[in-house]
This record gives sequence, C-alpha cells and structure tokens, in this order.
Amino acid sequence: MTNGAALIGAYYEAFNRGDWAGMLALLTEDVIHDINQGGREVGREAFGRFLERMARHYQEQITDLVILTHPSGERAAAEFTVEGRYVATDPELPPGTPPASGQSYTLPAGAFFALREGRIARVTNYYNLGLWIRLIGGSAAASG
Repeated sequence: MTNGAALIGAYYEAFNRGDWAGMLALLTEDVIHDINQGGREVGREAFGRFLERMARHYQEQITDLVILTHPSGERAAAEFTVEGRYVATDPELPPGTPPASGQSYTLPAGAFFALREGRIARVTNYYNLGLWIRLIGGSAAASG
C-alpha cells in the first residue's frame, strides 16, 4: 500500500472493527509508538500488547476522521473524535482517576504518523488526558 491517506484510513477502519491483526499488519516490524502523555514503545509485538490492554479497558470507535498527508509520502496526520466507554478500570492511569463503570465519553484526538515502504513506522497519539478524566467523572487534579 503506497497511498498514505489510504494506509491511515485502513488503520482506523481496522481499529473500528476491532481487527488488531489487521492493524498490526499495517505497521513496520520496528514501529515506534509514542503513547499519549506517556512512554515510547518499539516494535509490532509491543504495539499488539498495547492494543490488547486497550481492548480490556475501553470500547472505542473513531469518528469524524480527517487525514492529512505530506506530498513526500513519508508523513501523515489524522484528526478525529473518539466515541468511547470506559468498561474496566485501567491500572496504568494516574492516581485519583475514577474506576470504570461504563462511563461514556466523546473526546477530540489526533495522531501523527511516519510512513515507510507502504507501512506505518511511527504512531504518535494525542488527546487531552485531563479532559478525558473529567469526562468520566474525575477531577482535574487526577490528571497530574
């Protein structure tokens, strides 16, 4: 797949289907994953573990997707809305974050991508963690 917009579109289509294998197939083996307001993980295997963790704690769909690409074909960005439910308490969230009780949220978000040889080589996600915590019933203090 060489078209950056089509590649990113396929990535989010797989996400919305819960097709983790399909998502992983779109990544380079050495993909870099910059986790929102968190660390950096390297490798398709680590990305797969991240997806499994997310699937345990959240039910999410991406809507209002807008994809931007650089003419070089080496970079892309996406802006979107995350429609979700917090279904199981995620122990990796900041102290003071409310436990999961099926809270619904609608959250603006974005991602930046590096593309290489028809695959995604870097994913950098961003959303406002403090806003998300407030949307699920927490206080601003929990977001750090």
